[in-house]
Amino acid sequence: MPTYTRNAEALSNLTPEQFRVTQESGTERPGTGEYLHNHEPGIYVDVVSGEPLFASSDKFESGCGWPSFTKPVEPAHVNELRDMTHGMVRIEVRSAHGDSHLGHVFPDGPRDRGGLRYCINSASLRFVHRDEMEARGYGAWLDQVEDVR
Repeated sequence: MPTYTRNAEALSNLTPEQFRVTQESGTERPGTGEYLHNHEPGIYVDVVSGEPLFASSDKFESGCGWPSFTKPVEPAHVNELRDMTHGMVRIEVRSAHGDSHLGHVFPDGPRDRGGLRYCINSASLRFVHRDEMEARGYGAWLDQVEDVR
């Protein structure tokens, strides 16, 4: 099993936007994220640690301006924390190993798929296409990306 960690090298390779979002709990402007309209089959991993977070088969168009997913590919890799900033009570989503700020989860997702909407910043993610998953060590999650909707 691979080890996913937060390390100085990974942090130094982040773009300014990736650093702002993942390390300073920033939010990219709606509609600007690299993966908002990505419909390719694959897995989305933490840009810092590489830990698997979301599968393409769980991605859906929510209209919110950020990539949205119905559930994490590996629940143990996603921490959900109470966020009371900006005068709201929300649930922040952070990667477990990389401790990257990913976005927030809301209870307004597709009812037939669990009812959750993980609203995630593209800047916190790296996409690994299904064709490259095995070679990059993500073969264990191939069964979760076969049925792209």
